[in-house]
Amino acid sequence: MKVITCPHCGKVAATLGIGRAATNIVVTDICDALRLCRSVPLAAEKLGCSRGLVYKILKANGLTVAGVINGLATKDTTLLQNGGLNDGR
Repeated sequence: MKVITCPHCGKVAATLGIGRAATNIVVTDICDALRLCRSVPLAAEKLGCSRGLVYKILKANGLTVAGVINGLATKDTTLLQNGGLNDGR
């Protein structure tokens, strides 16, 4: 049981602790998993989260799945100038 203060009325209330657990998944972990797995469902499974969370974090950072998988979503500008990752695919 957890005791919280209501943000609307200011009363103290007890909760049963029901709710979604916080995930500490950062965008770099998602990008790495996507490049390794090459699909959102497999990356989400590898990270232990939902596909929706993968899409949500990518969108919040201005990235697309295709851009990450193809290596176009990177801060390394040499990769962008060369047309993306050259991994033989």
